[in-house]
Parts: sequence; C-alpha cells; structure tokens
Amino acid sequence: MSAALAGFSLGLSLILAIGAQNAFVLKSGLTRQHVFAVVLTCALSDAVLIAAGVTGFGALAEQVPWLEFAMRIFGAAFLIYYGVRNLISAWKGGAAMDLAGGAPSLRSALLTCLALTWLNPHVYLDTVVLLGSIAAQFDNKLAFGLGACTASFVFFFSLGYGARFLAPLFRRPVSWRILDLLIACVMFAIAASLLWE
Repeated sequence: MSAALAGFSLGLSLILAIGAQNAFVLKSGLTRQHVFAVVLTCALSDAVLIAAGVTGFGALAEQVPWLEFAMRIFGAAFLIYYGVRNLISAWKGGAAMDLAGGAPSLRSALLTCLALTWLNPHVYLDTVVLLGSIAAQFDNKLAFGLGACTASFVFFFSLGYGARFLAPLFRRPVSWRILDLLIACVMFAIAASLLWE
C-alpha cells in the first residue's frame, strides 16, 4: 500500500503542471469535444509509459544518447507549430466559440493528443526515466506503477470533465482568446526549454 501511495502521489505531482497535453485536455473539456476519447488516450498513454519505466525501459533510453536529442528536436518543432496555431486563434478571436462548424474530427483530436503526448521528451523523462528509477527502490514495483497509473487516470478524467464547470466563464469570446494566448505561451516556453536543454 505504501508503494502504491508513493506512486500515486509522485505520479500526480508530475502531471499537475500545466503542459501541452494538459492544455489540450482542458480545451477539449471546455468545448466538450471528444472528451472521453481524449482523456482515455492520455491516461492510457501515461500507463504504457509508466509500465515501460517500471519494467526497466529507462535503462535503454540512457544507453541510446541520440534518442533524447531527436525527441527534443521533434517535440520542440511540434510544440512551436501547435503554439502558432493557438496564437493565430487568439489573434482572430471567436474561432473556438464556433463549435458547430469548426469542431475537429475525432481522428484529428486523437492525432493531436497523441502527438502532444508521444512527441514530448518531458513525458519520457518524467514517466519512463524518473518514475522508473524511483520504482526500482521499492520491493513492490507493480504497486508503485499501479499507483502512478491511477494518478494519471484520476487527473485526466478530472481535468477533462471538470473543465465544464468553467464553461460559464468561457461563454465570452475574450476568454477563449486569453486561453488560446496562454496555451501558445505554454507551448513556446516548453519548446524553448527543450531546445535550451
């Protein structure tokens, strides 16, 4: 039980920060577009990465030094692209309010979600390397991993479905412009940190 609680608390603390993936989940929840599919994709992706870390894949990532560099470049490029899209949306204004005509397809939403998850090197560093190395300190690595996976499911489902409580605030177009601008800033900041490191 202590290993599971440790995994849950550490897993939760790692994903609480506003990042590219969390911003996308929040926006999906606010627009109520493909919420279940998006949050399930995020949680399952985290579970796969956590399982890889707990079972020792982190050691492989350390053995292949160019892998991290390549992930950083591809991740930064995608985040810049996604940030520019949000910046344009903030500049135009009102685009996010036009849900009837401008809603992304399920395929498009899932591809964006998967890209924000799997092209982000920080996800690998947090789930595979960090959680994997900490899990190695516990006798019951399985319980630690299950705790961390549970934290991901709780967080993403809470964020995706809890976002609707902010819906009254986002009935005003200016709120969407501010959200798009904040998301763009987050994307650019993460991309800059990836390139800087």
